[in-house]
Amino acid sequence: MNERRTERTISFATSNSHKFREVELALRRLGVGVKRLRGKGLEIQSDDTAEVARFASADAAKKYERPLIVEDTGLFIDALGGFPGPYASFVFRSVGSEAILRLLGGRGEEERRATFWSAVAYCEPQGVPRVFRGSIVGAIARRAAGRGGFGFDPIFIPAGDSLTLAQLSIDEKSRISHRAEAATKFGEWYVRHS
Repeated sequence: MNERRTERTISFATSNSHKFREVELALRRLGVGVKRLRGKGLEIQSDDTAEVARFASADAAKKYERPLIVEDTGLFIDALGGFPGPYASFVFRSVGSEAILRLLGGRGEEERRATFWSAVAYCEPQGVPRVFRGSIVGAIARRAAGRGGFGFDPIFIPAGDSLTLAQLSIDEKSRISHRAEAATKFGEWYVRHS
């Protein structure tokens, strides 16, 4: 693994150990260490993941009195008008992957297109949040596959691949995912500005 020596460290406010590990691996490649805060900022309801992350980062930075990052993700399925969007976590906890598969039924490949969007927001206690976005385009599988990842990973196949995100190793996922892209953009900025 091509990693730089860790010279900088950032706190990541998240209660999700899967998100933490993915972001940690992506940032380690840039020489940025990550310290987990097992809490988070207040989450507002918004159709925009960047707005959710922006607000939560400002709230968490004040609450924990330190510079930190938060992350928010949404799954946007074209044939469902963007549903579940930024409410993916709630929908997954409420009805699970099988409900999404039933909603898509026998639709063809073109109608199964979906995009995962991630927003990583950085904020200092008295600062203005800075948001970094990432995405991965793919399709919703016909059935769940894989034991890795979390949430909707077992039903999401990245474009150009035949495996779901849940069938990839954490190292593979932390190189291609929406969250990895947003974390990498943040990390590149952070290395230049810290």
